[in-house]
Amino acid sequence: MDRVVTTPEGDARLVVDEAGGQVRGTLVLGHGAGGGIQARDLVALATTLPGSGITVVRVEQPWRLAGRRVAPAPRTLDRAWLAVLETVPREGPVAVGGRSAGARVACRTARAVGAVAVVALAFPLHPPGRPERSRWDELAGAGVPTLVVQGDRDAFGRPSEFPPGEHEVVVVPHADHGMAVPKSQDQAAALDLVVTAVTGWLGNVLARGPR
Repeated sequence: MDRVVTTPEGDARLVVDEAGGQVRGTLVLGHGAGGGIQARDLVALATTLPGSGITVVRVEQPWRLAGRRVAPAPRTLDRAWLAVLETVPREGPVAVGGRSAGARVACRTARAVGAVAVVALAFPLHPPGRPERSRWDELAGAGVPTLVVQGDRDAFGRPSEFPPGEHEVVVVPHADHGMAVPKSQDQAAALDLVVTAVTGWLGNVLARGPR
C-alpha cells in the first residue's frame, strides 16, 4: 500500500507492507542519501518481515520524492521524518531504522517518536577515509536498543571500528556500504543474513515492549 503524507518539508511517500495474521509491531525504515526505498536490504526486509508479524513502512523523504539529487541538511530530514511518524498507525510497539543517512535520522529521533528500538543498516560511522569525523555520538545517543548491520567492506565504517560492547553489531561478510558483495560471493546469502539478524533481534525486542 502506498500513500503520500504532507510534512513541513514537502510531501513524503509511505510504502506499507502489512503483517499477516497477528501484528507483533511495526518497523519504519528510511533510505540513504544516495538511494531510495528500493535499496536491496530495505526491499528484503519489507518482503520478509510481514511474514513474521511485523509491518514494514518504508519512507521516501520529500527531497527524493520531488526528484532532487542531493539530500538536505540533517535537521530538514529530521523534521520530515518526525511529521511522517505522526501519521504511522501504531499497531503494537514501533521500531525505527533505515540505511546509511536513514539510520542516522532514526537514531537522532528515536526517543522523540517513542520507538522501542533502532535498526541501523550500513550506519555511516564516518565519511570514507575520514575516521576523525566520527558520527558515533548519533548512534550512541539513540537511547533505545540498537542493532547495527554492517558490511565488512563498508568504507563508511567497518564493523571493527564500532566500540565493542556498546551495541550488537552483525557483520555481513564481503558486503560494501550498499550490502553488495563481489560476483564471486552469494548476494542472496548476504541479504538472508541481514533479514535473519533483523528478524530475530527485532522479534525479541518487540516481545519485551518499551523498557
